[in-house]
Amino acid sequence: MINFLVGLHAGLGELGSILFLWVAIELFNPDSKRINRSSKIAFIGFILLLISWLIAGIYYTTDYGANIKPVIKESSNAWAHSVIMESKEHIFIILPFLSLIVFLLLKNYQKELLKDNKYRKSLVFLSILIFLIGLSMAFLGYLISSAYRAALEVNVI
Repeated sequence: MINFLVGLHAGLGELGSILFLWVAIELFNPDSKRINRSSKIAFIGFILLLISWLIAGIYYTTDYGANIKPVIKESSNAWAHSVIMESKEHIFIILPFLSLIVFLLLKNYQKELLKDNKYRKSLVFLSILIFLIGLSMAFLGYLISSAYRAALEVNVI
């Protein structure tokens, strides 16, 4: 059974992550206008990641934990939950916090960004890291979904 929350969670999470790639690109050659724009983009990215985070919690407690997790754990792909999902849960926790840090630094230290190249590079690195973690979350979600579908195919339920 397809759950709307999964698609919404994945879509918002990926869009939020992609926005941090945009932030990084804006910071490659910053000026006041680009820093201001990247601050707004980072805020939207933070909100999207936060909403995705909340939706994931709702989905996990209402559907995944009760219906999907037991099917995966009873299959030959039990590692998909034990390794992949457990990793995904713990890694995903940090994304809203990292994105909030980027937003707050962009919002409060615009002048320093124009003066200090190391500071700017750190924010570029952090923004790209958020993007890559978000991308990896989608891949890990795909692996979990594949393990569930494979378990259903061999009639684990």
